[in-house]
Amino acid sequence: MQLTFLEPLVHRPGPWATVYVEPSQNDEAGAKRRELAVTEACRALEEQGADAATVEAVRDALSGIRPAEDPAGRVVFASQGEVVLSHRLSRPPQRQIVSWAPLPRLAPLVELCGQDPACLVAYIDRTGADFELRGAAGPQDAGQVEGRQWPVHRTASADWSERRFQLKVENTWEHNAGEIADALSSAYEESGADLVVLVGDPRERPAVHQKLPDPVRKVTVETEHGGRAAGSASPALEEAIAEACRRFTRDHVDEALDRFRAVRVGTGKPAEAVEGVPALVEAAREHRIETLLIRPDGAELGRETWVSDEPDQVAARRTDAQALGAAEPLSVRADDALLRAAAATAADVLFVPPTDEQDSSDDVPVGGLGALLRWTNEPVAA
Repeated sequence: MQLTFLEPLVHRPGPWATVYVEPSQNDEAGAKRRELAVTEACRALEEQGADAATVEAVRDALSGIRPAEDPAGRVVFASQGEVVLSHRLSRPPQRQIVSWAPLPRLAPLVELCGQDPACLVAYIDRTGADFELRGAAGPQDAGQVEGRQWPVHRTASADWSERRFQLKVENTWEHNAGEIADALSSAYEESGADLVVLVGDPRERPAVHQKLPDPVRKVTVETEHGGRAAGSASPALEEAIAEACRRFTRDHVDEALDRFRAVRVGTGKPAEAVEGVPALVEAAREHRIETLLIRPDGAELGRETWVSDEPDQVAARRTDAQALGAAEPLSVRADDALLRAAAATAADVLFVPPTDEQDSSDDVPVGGLGALLRWTNEPVAA
């Protein structure tokens, strides 16, 4: 999961109001529950010490949320009388979360926004393709490509002239497959997608797949469901895309955990991964975190950590923060401090399933916080 969408929060000083809103039904009873939830959230912020202007900004933002637009709920971040960011959730929170703290309450995002990949869907036929990017912001148009429009239909005749025509048709298909593959590769690079799903014509789809460059082909899957024509969407297509995303996420998490465990058992380089707050804050200060691992039931997520207004000024002790130049260090949760640092340095963040979903002896990472590193501090051999 990339946290680049949190950029508006990274360098702005707090304190911060954070509210994770549960979804509700779009009916009269649901409207009353939403009104009550808004009142309770604002009261909780006031009790925690939030200023009146920020509480009012949050009230306005929460009152404007519509279930049809946010079926899984939404998170609102506000500071100094202004809502700085409002973001839809991928999964509903089990309860409403309300926080007034020096930093935005970021840790629930890892689970509630999910870590589904940005998925580029290519709807293909023999004349071209339409591209759609699916991510946290919902489906977005990602362009299209049109190849040769004639000839594209074969005939049933065995006449020699018809056979020549059919060869021209097949040449058109082959040419268009190359055009689609080139355009799809460009769309993949420009969109920042993690995964590509090919939908459509059963003959053209594998031809496009074969012509993709290796880096794109490795993250591309096909589905027999759906097509480019209007009205070809179906529940089967949506489930196929969702399953491709789930499989990609599982593989991505498993690969990261395998690298982490390799360090544990001594088959990987010791400096390639760290766990525990002291080691993590050092890596965050030096912008070395490539992938931050968070296990939600970890004991160290709420450990006291010290920060300043700058996201890379984070320390395990108050005196260390002062030594870094923070005149008035702020006491914050370790998970929120590390997530802010990860967002500032474009690090990846992965949600690790709680220990009750895996072998209890395989406590990865210890305390619930760990990281794979971009580079190490190991001395260079002479």
